[in-house]
Amino acid sequence: MSTVRTQVAIVGAGPAGLLLSHLLAARGIESIVLDQRSREEIEKTIRAGILEYPTVQLLDETGASPRVKTEGQRHDGIELRFQGEGHRIDFPALTGRSVWLFPQHEALIDMIAVRLAAGQDLRFGVTVDRVEDIETDRPRVFATNSDGSPLEIEADFIVGGDGSRSLVRAAVTGSSTGGYFREYPFAWFGILCEAPPSSEELIYSNSPNGFALISQRSATVQRMYFQCDPETDPTVMSEAEIWETLQSCVPGTTLQEGPIFQRDVLRFRSFVAYELRRGRAALVGDAAHTVPPTGAKGMNLAVADVVLLDRALGALLNEGDERLLDSYAETALQRIWKAQHFSWWMTSMLHLTPEASDFDRRRQIGELRSVVESEAGQTYLAEAYTGWAFA
Repeated sequence: MSTVRTQVAIVGAGPAGLLLSHLLAARGIESIVLDQRSREEIEKTIRAGILEYPTVQLLDETGASPRVKTEGQRHDGIELRFQGEGHRIDFPALTGRSVWLFPQHEALIDMIAVRLAAGQDLRFGVTVDRVEDIETDRPRVFATNSDGSPLEIEADFIVGGDGSRSLVRAAVTGSSTGGYFREYPFAWFGILCEAPPSSEELIYSNSPNGFALISQRSATVQRMYFQCDPETDPTVMSEAEIWETLQSCVPGTTLQEGPIFQRDVLRFRSFVAYELRRGRAALVGDAAHTVPPTGAKGMNLAVADVVLLDRALGALLNEGDERLLDSYAETALQRIWKAQHFSWWMTSMLHLTPEASDFDRRRQIGELRSVVESEAGQTYLAEAYTGWAFA
C-alpha cells in the first residue's frame, strides 16, 4: 500500500470539492482531490446550472471558472405561468441582482482545467473504501486506485464532497443514510432537444395538467421538464407524446420543438444530514444535503458550504484556531434550512399532488396570485432565487 501525506483530503471532484481545493490553495493549504469517476465522465455528464449572483461573483473573482460570465447567459428574471397567463419576476428591479445560466458540467470543465494547471493533485478513477481516525489529528482515507492497487492518504482534515451517496457521511454521522429525509410523490420527466429557445427566460408553469419548466442550455439545445409519476419509464413515450404533454402543461406558450436526444426521470427528494462535522471531517454539497431542483439551489448551496469551510480550515491549519470549524455546522445549517424551505415552497406552489382536491387547486392559484400581485411577494422570491449573501 502506498501512503501519501497531505493537509486536506477531499473526496469528490464535483463543484464543492474542486472549488474548495481552489480556495484552499489561495491560502497556501495543499490538498488531494479524489473521485471514482473519470475526467471524461465528470465533464460530459450534462447537469442543470442556474447560478446565483453570489456564486457567479465568487467563481469569477477567484478565477475558478474563467468562462462563467463570458459564456454564461445572464437572466434578469423568470416567468411564473398559471391560468394561461405569464407573470414576469424582474430580479434587478426587485433586488439589483441577476442569475446566470451556466450548466454545472461547464463549470466543472473550467475548475478541473484551472486546478490541473495550478498543479493540483487531482486523482480520477480512485474508489474510496473507508475513512478512519477522524476523531484524531491524523484522519486517514483508504482507497483503491484505478489499477487496483491500495492507497492510504493521511491528512490533517478530510472533506466529504462525494455526493448524495457519500461514503464520508457514514464516518461523520454514523450511517450512510443518517439524516432528515422527505420524498415527494412526483418526479420530473426531462428532455434535451435540438431547438431554438422557446423563451428568453425560464418559464415555471402551473397548469391543470401538472407542472412544467421550460429551460435552456444554448442557442441550439434546450432543456425542458414536465411533472410525472416517479415510476415512469422514460423510454415508453414517443416524441410526439412528449411534445403534446409538454405543450399541455404550458398553455398560452408555443414551444419550439426539435429532435429529442436525451430523456430521463428525476426523482424529488429532500435530505439534510444529522451532522455536518465530526472531529477532523466535514461534509459539503450533496453529501450534506439535497433539495428539489425547483428552487435552483443545489450547486449554489454547495458553494455556500465551501465558503464557510474554506474560512474554517484556513483558521485551523494556518492559525491553529478551531472556532470557525466548531461553528461550521450551525452556520451552514441556517442557510441549508432556508434553502430547503424555499425549494419546498416553490415545489408545493407549482406542482399537483396525486391527492390534491378542488380546494387545493384553487388555494394554489390563490397563492400564486398572492406572489405575483404583491411587490413584497415578488421580492421574497427574487431574493431567494438570486441568492442570499454568503455568511
